[in-house]
Amino acid sequence: MGEQHEVTRRQPLLGASGIINEPGWARHPVWEYDRKDIKMPAVRIKEWDYYMVVGDGFAMAFTISDLGYLSMASVSFIDLDHAAETTRTEIGLMPMGRLRLGASSSQGNAEWKNRKLHIRYTTTEGRRRIQCIYHGFEEGRDLKADILLKEPEQETMCIATPWREQPKAFYYNEKINCMPAKGYVEIGGKRRNFNERSDMGMLDWGRGVWTYDNVWYWGTCSTYINDVPFGFNLGYGFSDRSSASENMIFYGGRDHKLGEVEMRIPEDERGERMFLEPWIITSDDARFEAVFEPILDRKAKLDFKAVVSDQHQIFGRLTGTAVLDDGREIKMRGVTAAIEVIHNRY
Repeated sequence: MGEQHEVTRRQPLLGASGIINEPGWARHPVWEYDRKDIKMPAVRIKEWDYYMVVGDGFAMAFTISDLGYLSMASVSFIDLDHAAETTRTEIGLMPMGRLRLGASSSQGNAEWKNRKLHIRYTTTEGRRRIQCIYHGFEEGRDLKADILLKEPEQETMCIATPWREQPKAFYYNEKINCMPAKGYVEIGGKRRNFNERSDMGMLDWGRGVWTYDNVWYWGTCSTYINDVPFGFNLGYGFSDRSSASENMIFYGGRDHKLGEVEMRIPEDERGERMFLEPWIITSDDARFEAVFEPILDRKAKLDFKAVVSDQHQIFGRLTGTAVLDDGREIKMRGVTAAIEVIHNRY
């Protein structure tokens, strides 16, 4: 791709016409989001706070989202040792802002509660807490989780991009990777602990208005390499990315910007994707070259005619080389990563 535009000036995300003032990428959330500035129907606004925490042989994911016409809270337990997973989701109708998700990632307090599920996010300076109780989560067994994420002073991945076909549609996203994690998840009395010396969490914070039919690819990793925090964010497939990609390496708290990335998923003789066979991932600037070896595919498909969602989130191990801005090569050797391929029509 051409030169990517880095945005450094703090400013409102949207102008008076409801169009992004300055599309591009940033190392910190310089854009100020305000629902009142959006010039599209409230039913089209999408807001979500998604956490993923990876431990030794397992991972957890938590979602609280307001999709305009429905709200959704989801919890996933991923057992990497046994290539198994459990995901449960609760849905509400027509929230349209009533969840009061924050206008910035630092305003990270959020809560979802019904008779089965209670999720609470609490954010204070330098720390995030995830608390969850899910009754009957897995084969009638309850899930309990209490996780603390340390949020160090570091650069993050921020991007704000429109759609060519609908300029008032927009994607505003921040990824906060490499947050050391401690705490536990317990299912039916069996507890697994997170160790902050080896385990990490990340936040996918998103706000926007999308067009109806979209496909996206997103890969994430947060770990330690040579005792230094390392991670990456790889993403493409929807919105107009001519101003910037969201592809980035994180190392020691600093961002290292990548160009375009391609994820090559093997196909069978009928052209069907074989998500559980090894993938090849490359960047056009030759700064990210890796093989991704899947362990499990957390997949789901919903088809309500007007609303269709075909989701694959693949967890696995990744081996390859990432090149920093100064030319240093970081060798990735079987690091745990998650990559999703999602096609939504809603």
